[in-house]
Amino acid sequence: MTRLIRGANAPVETAQVTVAVRYRGSARVPEVDISAFILRTGGKVAGDEDMVFYGQTRSGDGRLQLVEADPTPVADRAATVFQVDLAGLGDSAEAVAFTATIHEGAARGLTLSELAALEVAVLDSARELLNFPVETAGASEVAMILGQLYRHKGAWKFRAVGQGFKGGLKPLAEHFGVEIADTPAAPPPAPEPAPAPAPATVNLSKITLSKASPTVRLAKKSAHYQQIKINLDWNRPATKSGLFGFGTTNRGGVDLDLGCLFELQDGRKGAVQALGNHFGDFDDAPWIQLAGDDRTGAVEGGEWMRINGGHWDRIRRVLIYAFIYEGAPNWAATDAVVMLYSDEGPPVEVRLDEGRNDLGLCAITLLENRAGQMQVSREMRYFQEHPDMDRVYGWGMNWRVGSK
Repeated sequence: MTRLIRGANAPVETAQVTVAVRYRGSARVPEVDISAFILRTGGKVAGDEDMVFYGQTRSGDGRLQLVEADPTPVADRAATVFQVDLAGLGDSAEAVAFTATIHEGAARGLTLSELAALEVAVLDSARELLNFPVETAGASEVAMILGQLYRHKGAWKFRAVGQGFKGGLKPLAEHFGVEIADTPAAPPPAPEPAPAPAPATVNLSKITLSKASPTVRLAKKSAHYQQIKINLDWNRPATKSGLFGFGTTNRGGVDLDLGCLFELQDGRKGAVQALGNHFGDFDDAPWIQLAGDDRTGAVEGGEWMRINGGHWDRIRRVLIYAFIYEGAPNWAATDAVVMLYSDEGPPVEVRLDEGRNDLGLCAITLLENRAGQMQVSREMRYFQEHPDMDRVYGWGMNWRVGSK
């Protein structure tokens, strides 16, 4: 293995590579957001499809993908891992840049110097070829270009960069030719806005709902909402198999399920969940559908639910929850997170970080129709069973034992 210092480079003599960005956080900076950009003429992206990050896990051509498993993990470090098909990128791709950003770091007075460790590893299958320990001591930035795979005289090489951006995510993305939409504070409700075409921008930021800031209002950009996607993802004990070790199978972990209670404007109520095979319907009432049931942890990206935003005016409220169908309740070990994606603004994140291991059901977030606008509220309330949650939120449904 070759260890690089800042500014150094080394050849990459394999067509399929894995790039792992590993870090060890601190109390003030527990995590960083890692992104990758396919750079073309002039060191710029050609469009949104050349960006890969937590909200878009593969490039438009599929040659760059964000995956979950680190082939050679370091015990005390989290990792964001990319697979890169260098042979398939095409002649227009000049480089692939890898970056780190602290979410809202400037506003929170945080810098990369508060990370305990940060490194970039380039691997061929499970064999580590290159390693770049990124120097962060004394860094005053909240964003940084960590390194680049780049094409030189027809061959690929990796350069250790370590170049910081004091301004954070926005100037970093603009450096690569990306227009970043500003993230406003939760906007007040507004009358039905006139439809207007939105600019071709990408928002790499996200809104994290917390105790201090538990609510956000998603104002419509046009007459109707588009598709609303909700993702539940969590850590699963796994064994590696398959090409590059990225195929995984769950052994002895919990079966964590995503579900929701819904109430329509006409008074109809119900649940969408795998338990009882109530998967819902996207094109008809309740206009909410669960994509499937990830019972083994083998589905990349966890479980997904879709809401048909074109019928949001027919929906009064939706309570998103997760429950442990099998396995001992251990919310802390799952490190679960729910992300809500829409075309109306940046992703909304709610982390299940207040787990009660004596209770197996968690009401995570409540979506409410407020004068046609969607209000998203962090709930984080734990219950023993579904009827207990029902009573607290006043759904008034009749429950019976189900299976799947």
